[in-house]
Amino acid sequence: MNPFEKDVQCKRNDAIDAGVGFGVSFLFFAAMYVIAVIVDFVAS
Repeated sequence: MNPFEKDVQCKRNDAIDAGVGFGVSFLFFAAMYVIAVIVDFVAS
């Protein structure tokens, strides 16, 4: 057995962290898209 598996420092679910990371990156790129659409609308 891996010695690191015996003494786990963080017992949180990794799926929650992955979901938060996905949500943050999705919101960031959605905001970039919205800003680009607004700039395109104002420029035309």
